Amino acid sequence: MSLSDSARRVQEALSAAGVACQVVELPGSTRTAVEAAQAVGCGVEQIVKSLVFRGETSGRPILIAVSGANRVREGKVKALVGEAIAKADADWVRQRTGYAIGGIPPVGLAEPILTLIDRDLLQYDLIWAAAGTPHAVFCLTPAELVRLTGGQVEDVG
Repeated sequence: MSLSDSARRVQEALSAAGVACQVVELPGSTRTAVEAAQAVGCGVEQIVKSLVFRGETSGRPILIAVSGANRVREGKVKALVGEAIAKADADWVRQRTGYAIGGIPPVGLAEPILTLIDRDLLQYDLIWAAAGTPHAVFCLTPAELVRLTGGQVEDVG
């Protein structure tokens, strides 16, 4: 089965990093954490939501990989990154990551992005992340997520 261009870019990034994860494209939507969990047969808390925020002062992108069961606590993130954060619009997110909202992977991004990883994800053997489209995902371990992203594990959710 051939992958769409965006999903293929994620697969190439995983392969280049030496990770044996396999991107799969599914017929149903994986745009939301609930849809993704239903599609792959896991708990919503095992879904990695890759949310991109913009630093209000610096304008830099900040990716927060949070458990599907959690909401980002913006005050906590502000203390961690040293500035308030704001939700970024869809065009800005696509420009900075190379992907559309609803399919943003934590790897294979258009530019290096400061990444914070929700500590709650570390309690699971396997987690699932978006793979470039609202229909593509891949399974990995929390340790692989940390290694692939170079992200800081924090209490953000």
